Amino acid sequence: MPDRDDAHLSHIDERGHARMVDVSAKDVTTREATARGRVVMLPETLAMIVEGRAPKGDVLATARIAGIMAAKRTHELIPMCHPLPISGVTLDLAPAEAGDAIEVEATVRVTGQTGVEMEALTAVSVAALTVYDMCKAVERGMRIEAVRLVAKSGGKSGDYSAD
Repeated sequence: MPDRDDAHLSHIDERGHARMVDVSAKDVTTREATARGRVVMLPETLAMIVEGRAPKGDVLATARIAGIMAAKRTHELIPMCHPLPISGVTLDLAPAEAGDAIEVEATVRVTGQTGVEMEALTAVSVAALTVYDMCKAVERGMRIEAVRLVAKSGGKSGDYSAD
């Protein structure tokens, strides 16, 4: 089955029932995906995080761990995602140059028969949610924004780069 067929929905069978795509005929290749997002906040909230003064503890370390854990559990959260033997996850959280956000970036790698775009997006989303959760007592108006796939490589569909 082709990776991309605009006339065919890959997760729906001929009777209209949901199904997990059979990837057994796909080649095993090294696949990688990178996603990014941000948590926008007041400069005072960002300073609190960077200076380690958050009441709930080390926000960035906790969010990093949460994102890595989420990447490994994506198949439990999103219907039809395959459980994958992920070979690596890197998750970076850093203050934005503008001083009003935490930038989140996740890169996920696997050697397998399907890609890891959803794992990278899930890692970013959960890391951002963790930042929000750990700081909501200080600022409820934070915004999670711009969660997107920025690059992927491997597989039949080839490479993609949003930048």
